[in-house]
Amino acid sequence: MTTAAHPHTTTDADAPYALSHLDALESEAVHIFREVAGEFEKPVILFSGGKDSIVMLHLALKAFRPAPVPFALLHVDTGHNFPEVIDYRDRTVAAHGLRLHVASVQEYIDAGTLRERPDGTRNPLQTVPLTEAIQQHRFDAVFGGGRRDEEKARAKERVFSLRDEFSQWDPRRQRP
Repeated sequence: MTTAAHPHTTTDADAPYALSHLDALESEAVHIFREVAGEFEKPVILFSGGKDSIVMLHLALKAFRPAPVPFALLHVDTGHNFPEVIDYRDRTVAAHGLRLHVASVQEYIDAGTLRERPDGTRNPLQTVPLTEAIQQHRFDAVFGGGRRDEEKARAKERVFSLRDEFSQWDPRRQRP
């Protein structure tokens, strides 16, 4: 028996197979990775080497195992990463035979396209390199992982976050 709130979770104690809440979420994520791979020409996973993107990559590896992940990774490098994070990123890419594209915020600053912020933070500067990398490589679907508790706007986002041609998200257009 399933419930309306958790359609993938079995509540009947006599059922031969019951998924925990986390197993149901993982199963849904694996399904989404496979569906996107089947429906889009050139998906990409955002991968910084941080905890959210590590989970996303783990799910993608699980979705396609034993085959390789059928799409590349994209890292928007702020230039403010710990060397250990970049080393981890590169070791992970090599260990799994993945393709990695890097969009560098520093290159945009050096070219005069972006300006360093007075507060020194570069996270807000990632939008232009990200958008241009998506256009340059013709990615038609982008996987990104973010926790809803990090930012209030993310709590409204669902599985698919449809964007306009300027990579802007309108929460009022978000499907329930």
